[in-house]
Amino acid sequence: MTSLSDIRSTFLDFYKRNGHEVVASSPLVPRNDPTLMFTNSGMVQFKNLFTGVETRNYKRATSAQKCVRAGGKHNDLDNVGYTARHHTFFEMMGNFSFGDYFKEQAITYAWEMVTKEFSINKDRLIVTVYHTDDEAFNLWKKIGVPEDRIIRIGTLDNFWQMGPTGPCGPCTEIFYDHGAHIPGDRPGTPDEDGDRFIEIWNVVFMQNEQYEDGSMTALDMQSIDTGMGLERVA
Repeated sequence: MTSLSDIRSTFLDFYKRNGHEVVASSPLVPRNDPTLMFTNSGMVQFKNLFTGVETRNYKRATSAQKCVRAGGKHNDLDNVGYTARHHTFFEMMGNFSFGDYFKEQAITYAWEMVTKEFSINKDRLIVTVYHTDDEAFNLWKKIGVPEDRIIRIGTLDNFWQMGPTGPCGPCTEIFYDHGAHIPGDRPGTPDEDGDRFIEIWNVVFMQNEQYEDGSMTALDMQSIDTGMGLERVA
């Protein structure tokens, strides 16, 4: 692959072959979401599908979404120019399941995409899981990732929430190791903010509903929401 277009089309074509509807990027200024000034992730245009408010004629989707993170929950502006991985504008490639497949299939797709479609060296990859998510840990182990490259993280870095209440769940992230000559250390260490290990993909397991008192119950419709940085992959 020699261009961003190649990376984008390889991603979208892979998921199209695997039964996903290719959905065009929605506008950078959201059409119907008064909570956001700018679209900040691929899942924004699918919010109503995840919550069950809306249904469409597909249960699987993929997109390459134009994004800006300039405030609120996701604000990257303070990091632009200080790291090698944050941008004012970026594209987020993603695959989504609305009550269709779940953890095992999502992890299998992600590993196949990165190691086969993109031909990224497996020895350069490590993954993180939420510290209590034994299922995700065991799925990565089953797929062939050595235990010492599956890191349990106990912070919200590996637990995604739509907001103070609503859908939420643990996530697993794939990191690329640029090598010891780049400052930084593995996720979960004091030097994790360096640029040696760069997160390229976040796979969210949207499995719980969170309430105002902090309690959670399992969602009737368990779903997948992923985000991969196009520029970071490049």
